[in-house]
Amino acid sequence: MSDVRIGLIGYGEVGRIFTAGLKQQVAWTGAWDLKFADPAQRDEPLSHAAAAGVAACDSAAALCAQATLVISAVTASNTLSVAETAAAHLRPGSVFLDLNSASPGTKQRAAERIEAAGAHYVEAGVMTSVPPHGIRVPMLLGGPHAARLQPVLAGLGLAATVASERLGVASATKMCRSVMIKGLEALVIESYTTARHYGVEDAMVATLQETFPGIDWTRQGAYFFSRVAQHGKRRAEEMREVANTVREAGFEPFMAAAIAQKHDWMAAQARAGHFAGLGRDPAWKDFADRLLAANDDRA
Repeated sequence: MSDVRIGLIGYGEVGRIFTAGLKQQVAWTGAWDLKFADPAQRDEPLSHAAAAGVAACDSAAALCAQATLVISAVTASNTLSVAETAAAHLRPGSVFLDLNSASPGTKQRAAERIEAAGAHYVEAGVMTSVPPHGIRVPMLLGGPHAARLQPVLAGLGLAATVASERLGVASATKMCRSVMIKGLEALVIESYTTARHYGVEDAMVATLQETFPGIDWTRQGAYFFSRVAQHGKRRAEEMREVANTVREAGFEPFMAAAIAQKHDWMAAQARAGHFAGLGRDPAWKDFADRLLAANDDRA
């Protein structure tokens, strides 16, 4: 067992997957999440942590006092604020691994806070959805401390490789990829639902299959609808950070901004209950039919 003591900031989907995958390999595993202190939200995450054998800390200070490796896994909009909060409590010489989907500029500002506190900042670009890979999800590391952290993470079973000793390279790779991946999700949702309205969905999907035979467009469509319905809010926040990345490069983020809007819209449909009761592994047409029905109700 490694003597690494891991603290997760953020106990959502990613935080739970990482604690589950690492807790048997390290000396201590803890988590802190703002929901732990919210009477309206804390019961479920605290019960989950207790059942999983994860120490639920009551503050960032309590977590940082215990951890030698702090992993930040929060929504994109909270990337910098979490780094600022943790910086006030990190143990000197500890490592802060930032998994969040944020722009190179945001990561660089976060690094300044962590390094000024006497800890070591490493950025990570998580290059695909964490499920179903778990802790083996491919990730790129960046920053002057990345090369020292990589063998530690590899020893714990993580599929981490060093992208650059320069901060921002790993996150830029991730953000530019997200323009394509999240953009494709948004395009599929808009295209497929519109095709379903006109009754041309089978013919349309068939043409996609002919043009790009390496992709199962029916199966991929179902996956895209499902992931955005479940995580649209988080994806929209990421795309706003992608838009910042494009701006930092000197361009207007026309596409990134539109993708963020589409993901936000899909998240709103989910919050309104339009996908309730679809069951496990619904087809993309099930999602599209719910969207079309909701549209008819508003008409």
